[in-house]
Amino acid sequence: MGMGYKTSWLAVPGVDSGAVADALGLVGRVAMDWEAGTKAAYTRGVFVASPVEGWTLAHGRIHLENGREGDGPAMLDWLGSLGRRLGELQYFSTDRIGEYHAWARVEAGRVVRAYCYDGCTGDVPMRYGEPTEIERRLGVGQRGLEEGRENWSEAEWDDWHAAMPDEQHVMAIARNWGILPLEIPDDALVDDGIHGLPPRRRMTPTCPPAR
Repeated sequence: MGMGYKTSWLAVPGVDSGAVADALGLVGRVAMDWEAGTKAAYTRGVFVASPVEGWTLAHGRIHLENGREGDGPAMLDWLGSLGRRLGELQYFSTDRIGEYHAWARVEAGRVVRAYCYDGCTGDVPMRYGEPTEIERRLGVGQRGLEEGRENWSEAEWDDWHAAMPDEQHVMAIARNWGILPLEIPDDALVDDGIHGLPPRRRMTPTCPPAR
């Protein structure tokens, strides 16, 4: 099983799995290989894989902070706190059931770009920084809920919905920014990674998880 769909993950360049686990504050750590760790993290906890192609990936469907509790400032604070420890990282989240899609980029310890669309609420709870080239090319990440929307025509609402991202946009952005977990070959993942739990559960989903 690979990570990517219906989950959240971090991609951290040039840092080992122990440092990422420390930054996330994971407890109850257990060594796991890629298959077992990824499967476990779809159920509970976070799996930090061993580095591959210069990147360390941390994956968690439920317990990796994904902005659904507080979004906006709370999410930016969390990303900034990780950035101060790790320096550079990327964050992605996608769930086609609720049409929840998010991505963010931290450089030199500072959040430079973050965007989130929550289809359950029909909102864009996070839009920070300028869209990157790949976002502009895909035509996503550029619109929020602008003022005057209460007077929008049906055609204007159709245009707005057409500019909202889906899971394939998230995958394309991840690929362009550096690494897409779904495309990592099985033979590239040799060493065990780390599975653990965050100090406390911090996420309350807006939509119920898919069964």
